[in-house]
Amino acid sequence: MTFGRLERTPGPQPMSEINMTPLVDVMLVLVVIFIITAPLLVSAVKVDLPKTPGTTSLQAPKFVALVIDKAGQVYVDDRPLDASALAQALQATAQRNPDTEVQLRADVTVPYGRVVEIMGLAHAAGLSRIGFVAEPPPAAAR
Repeated sequence: MTFGRLERTPGPQPMSEINMTPLVDVMLVLVVIFIITAPLLVSAVKVDLPKTPGTTSLQAPKFVALVIDKAGQVYVDDRPLDASALAQALQATAQRNPDTEVQLRADVTVPYGRVVEIMGLAHAAGLSRIGFVAEPPPAAAR
């Protein structure tokens, strides 16, 4: 070593691999967004469901969704139907699979008689498994 001369250390080498951490972070955020928004896309008909503490999520593999809105209009899988078309659709569903569950979503303001009428049509068609869909009450009301 000579006087006045300093040894040089080699500098950092350029990184040749792709950093996967930001990519994984973005993908996890997208998965969370899809998990949160997927249940909101189940029904396109806007219904104000009654709130009761005994409700649970129904995850039936075979079901038909019946919705009764405020005006009393009946929707089967988001398609509006009149009484005769509803009876035909329910009979066709019962012929395909008599164990099909009917998930009934009725607005709070729908008269009880209208709900019973739709239940009677489903039962007459041969569908005996009827589930009522409701929302749990807000946390503050418990």
